[in-house]
Amino acid sequence: MSLAVVLTRAQLGVTAPEVQVEVHLANGLPAFTIVGLPETAVKESKDRVRSAIVNSHFEFPQRRITVNLAPADLPKQGGRYDLAIALGILGASEQIPLTLLSDYEFVGELALTGAIRAIRGTIASAKACNQNNRQLICPKQNQQEAAFCAPNNSYIANSLLEVTAHLHQRETLPRPEKLIALDEPLSYPDLADVKGQLQARRALEVAACGGHNLLMFGPPGTGKSMLAARLGGILPPLENDDALDVAAIQSIIGHCKPNQWQQRPFRAPHHTASAVALVGGGSHPKPGEISLAHKGVLFLDELPEFPRTVLEVLREPLESGHIAISRANAQVEYPAQFQLIAAMNPCPCGFFGDKSQRCRCSPQQVARYKQKISGPLLDRIDLHVPVTPLPISDLQSKPQGEPSHTVRARVIACRKIQNDRQGSPNSQLKGMELHDYCALSKEGERLLERAVEQLNMSARGYDRILRVARTLADMAQSAHVDINHISEALAYRGLDRGNP
Repeated sequence: MSLAVVLTRAQLGVTAPEVQVEVHLANGLPAFTIVGLPETAVKESKDRVRSAIVNSHFEFPQRRITVNLAPADLPKQGGRYDLAIALGILGASEQIPLTLLSDYEFVGELALTGAIRAIRGTIASAKACNQNNRQLICPKQNQQEAAFCAPNNSYIANSLLEVTAHLHQRETLPRPEKLIALDEPLSYPDLADVKGQLQARRALEVAACGGHNLLMFGPPGTGKSMLAARLGGILPPLENDDALDVAAIQSIIGHCKPNQWQQRPFRAPHHTASAVALVGGGSHPKPGEISLAHKGVLFLDELPEFPRTVLEVLREPLESGHIAISRANAQVEYPAQFQLIAAMNPCPCGFFGDKSQRCRCSPQQVARYKQKISGPLLDRIDLHVPVTPLPISDLQSKPQGEPSHTVRARVIACRKIQNDRQGSPNSQLKGMELHDYCALSKEGERLLERAVEQLNMSARGYDRILRVARTLADMAQSAHVDINHISEALAYRGLDRGNP
């Protein structure tokens, strides 16, 4: 038979659409043609496949070879189709049996020697293959990614020769090794190293407990970046489904780290990053920093130094939890459910309001500096916390704060309360959930009513006050939101009152 069909997977965002590799051998002058919207790297697979077949001691058919990658309207890129194309040629030339090909899907790039090289996006391919009850054969270098979601539905191979031996049922390819979850978080800096800053430490714990966005503002050298770097050490580990989503995004850019698969990502882009770097893009849309921070933390240090146009692109994903990237040949949607942690100085020199009176910025300079951050973006940040300089006595004393593991235990307990009640952190409460879980007493309603009038608070700001108050109540193991929780939540809206 001169026709063979081999199944493989494309890469389109975090999804892996099925691609059928149809190989037909016809009489005529020797030729090798690939159709089906292939891009340059796919067209170049002709030479890689030819050399891999010959160097694996098979015969390359001297006939007219036509390879169709269906569906034809799906752009094909990369070397991930090499293995499927080579097997299609061998199957069409009756050098391997065709009976078993329909039970497998194949992904992998071929070296000229016939070795199989790693590809990106293996997790999405393994997940889709598992859902279709097929076996995936992938490069050995990608075995840990395949083990994320389909350890019993995947095989790993080093070379084209090993795959053909498996199809001939002469040898059996090995399964990927199963992943072992880490019981302890990775070595984040310890929160016990922070001296003083009790209010900022409290706000950091509140943000971790409820998944709230946090902005710290104050003079340089007061510990804002130091506090933010320690947030990862107090966050709870990821659940398996969330860990799989995070790993799938990291797999697309080739940064998947299996030994950290339950750790929440922590991304800290430089303030020179572009809008595309933050939200993703390119001619072949790739995930940006907000997607790489999915289910984790996006830390923006020196917030006003980011161009305002860059910061404004954060507004929509902060609300929706995803980002849609449209290009001429594809539209891709990436998840972007991240926790924003930001730090800023109160003015260009950094010392506005400092007791030393070192600030020499004019009121106009201070106003322009603050205006670099729009009101709608500030409105999406739940906690606004001042970080003030420490007195010399605190600097000379030994740190006496709680270590990260102690705070982390409280955060895990608080998150469990939220997951048992509504199945998500309090930062994601919406609609009727807010009404049901954040019911206020009469005193709390009157206090919040006065605050809305005096602070000109928006409806979004009102909802965020309720979410933070619900988190404070959970931290106190209180079933009801009382006036003390509302008062503390209102205290965290400092910049809404016009403070620097």
